[in-house]
Amino acid sequence: MLAQGYTFLFNLDAQLLFDTVLLAVAVFFLFMLMSYLLFNPARKMLKDRQDRIESDINTAIADKESAAALKAEYEGKLKDIDKEAEAILTDARQKALKNQNKIVDDAKEEASRIIKRAREEAELEKKHAMDDMKQEMIQIASLMAQKAVAASITTDIQDTLVEETLKEMGESTWLS
Repeated sequence: MLAQGYTFLFNLDAQLLFDTVLLAVAVFFLFMLMSYLLFNPARKMLKDRQDRIESDINTAIADKESAAALKAEYEGKLKDIDKEAEAILTDARQKALKNQNKIVDDAKEEASRIIKRAREEAELEKKHAMDDMKQEMIQIASLMAQKAVAASITTDIQDTLVEETLKEMGESTWLS
């Protein structure tokens, strides 16, 4: 025990002070150990998280810029599509007009061929009718010749009869 002549600081003895200093040193070392074991991994985790968030933000900014560029590109394409659609429509109209003209020309050619064929057929029918008329006249003339021979008429009378027959049939029959 200590002598009574010693005064204690705040009524503390040396053992208590030594224990307190030892406890403070132990807490300091424990803090350093805990800092190394717990705080550094926590700091590293927070730093990694901060880096990941920063990376995500940078990626989001890059994606936003890329999206803006794509939007501008697509808007440009939309404008080009309008022009292209107008060009396609114009081309289609021109093709339709050419097609229409071709169809009209073909129809005119066909009509012309039909008219030509009809005229040729009419001409053939006219010639056929004329041939039939000539045959009929030949038959009439031969009947007249039979009658003339039968009546024993002279050639003057016979010529007169032929001329009269021709006049009755008309001059236009022979000219047509």
